[in-house]
Amino acid sequence: MSAVARAAAPARWRAPEALPWLFALAVPFLFPGYVGLGVQVLVAVLFVLSLDLVLGYAGIVTLGHGAFFGIGAYTVGLLSVRAGWTEPISGLVLAALAAAAFGWLTGWLILRFHGLTVLMLTLAASMLLQEAGNSAAAITGGHDGLAGIAIAPILGRFENDLFGVHYYAYSLVVVFAAFVIVRRIVHSPFGRSLVGIRENRTRMTALGTDVPARLVRAYTIAAALAGIAGALHAQYNAFVTLSLFGFERSGTALVMLVLGGVGRLYGAVVGVPLYMLLEDRFAKISPEFWGFGIGLLLILGVLFLRGGLAGSLAALFGGVPASRGAQSADPARSGRGQRG
Repeated sequence: MSAVARAAAPARWRAPEALPWLFALAVPFLFPGYVGLGVQVLVAVLFVLSLDLVLGYAGIVTLGHGAFFGIGAYTVGLLSVRAGWTEPISGLVLAALAAAAFGWLTGWLILRFHGLTVLMLTLAASMLLQEAGNSAAAITGGHDGLAGIAIAPILGRFENDLFGVHYYAYSLVVVFAAFVIVRRIVHSPFGRSLVGIRENRTRMTALGTDVPARLVRAYTIAAALAGIAGALHAQYNAFVTLSLFGFERSGTALVMLVLGGVGRLYGAVVGVPLYMLLEDRFAKISPEFWGFGIGLLLILGVLFLRGGLAGSLAALFGGVPASRGAQSADPARSGRGQRG
């Protein structure tokens, strides 16, 4: 096999990759009583997938990714409540643009720095947005949230029905489209350069790569995807609060990603359902101390499953595509070669 063919091989779809999507299609038929929960899972998958693009591939460690989710959600909410804009698909586009604009503006400032500074600046940006929303309570509803979000039927025909089947199908289409986009990105020369930056920023700079510009581009794309996830959340729930900007959402997404596999295309796809299932099981065992079980499993996963569940499944099914060097794409090491 030639070098070009070997480089393109991971971009080809493989049979095991169809399994999670086929299962997602079957959920309304297999578990009709859990379709609403399925929508929440899909929204979280998209959000965590966007986080994986910046953390797992570009090596940007962030605790403020929830800011983009909140921007997307409030874009839809404010358009509906304050401007009467209820069309759902255009709402997703506008939410993506708003989140991308904030990602681009903050990215040029934040990504000039490295390591712990980036971590703190991303968290600070999210906190500032949350407090700004609280200060503008007359517009945003403050900590009481923004209620009464009305969304028109999807494509003018499919309303948010009682069982959520229409919104489940709508969310699944959006998530799959976003996954295909991310998949193409990470297997493109641009995606390979992000992995190179993650592994050795100094060497990529020496090779003539415009490192800051590429990181900002990846950060902006991830922000747009997170904004779409927030928009889906707002459209389905018809209610948003400032807690969407909070540290808890960003931290939970990071835990989901680590459990699923950082730098693995399917890390978000397997990590989100795993976390939600474990959260439900542990909460039934101990409503007060369910976090202990999650924490223990997270420690065990970091110590013994460096590729997360997706890495284990990839080995089981003979190598479902992951990023080159994904084994080293964990939060503890993603700052390697970026000090300065």
